[in-house]
Amino acid sequence: MKQILFAFFTTSWLLLSCAKQTETVNLPALSDYYPLQTGKVFIYKLDSLLIPISGGSELEVKSYHARDSIADTIRDNIGRLSYRVYRSITDTLESQPWKTIGSYYITPEDNTVEVMDENNLRFIKLKEPLRNDYNWQGNSYIDTRSASSSYQFMDGWNYIYQNAAMPYTVLMGELPNTITVLQEDETSPPGDFDPNSYQQRNYSIEVYAYGIGLVYKEFLHWTWQTTPPPAKFDNDSYGIRLNLISYR
Repeated sequence: MKQILFAFFTTSWLLLSCAKQTETVNLPALSDYYPLQTGKVFIYKLDSLLIPISGGSELEVKSYHARDSIADTIRDNIGRLSYRVYRSITDTLESQPWKTIGSYYITPEDNTVEVMDENNLRFIKLKEPLRNDYNWQGNSYIDTRSASSSYQFMDGWNYIYQNAAMPYTVLMGELPNTITVLQEDETSPPGDFDPNSYQQRNYSIEVYAYGIGLVYKEFLHWTWQTTPPPAKFDNDSYGIRLNLISYR
């Protein structure tokens, strides 16, 4: 009987192990959805959402074209290979010269892709395994807890994969194989916006396409204050939308 039980559990363990190995092998690599190569250029429509100068309860939208150029590689402060990306903007007709407004760094690791933005904020944008419902703390390197932090609203954001290997439509057209990272979707207190009541809204999502990289991004953070009157947005309220037009 002992031999039979041993054989049963051994066989079951081997079958489970094979199944797990097969599942892991079939999952895509991070580089499939965030391929990095110097010289690559991405053109996006950039919508900047700003506090209206004349007041009002809706953020004002100003649109540009943004160009992200992977310029070169460097080593970060702990010796990791990173890609330096310059962002330039112009008007939506591209009638004016491109103006460089900043740079950021992309650092691919074995099981993560990190981005350091122009404010030295370090985000874990992607993490293995690339499958639906996998989640992680994408803002864990950012100081969101100290009293002096300007990023307390980013505390505890739980990034989660959705719509893996599904199509997604951007300005460039329909892309057949993408993965969505929902970073945050919170309204506090919940419910529809009421200009007579306090409310904060945090929403952040990114979409990556197979063989391309980032194709869509939306970030929104606003706080509507009613005291002291008049009711208005807090000064740190803002948002952006990036929508891929082309790449080369």
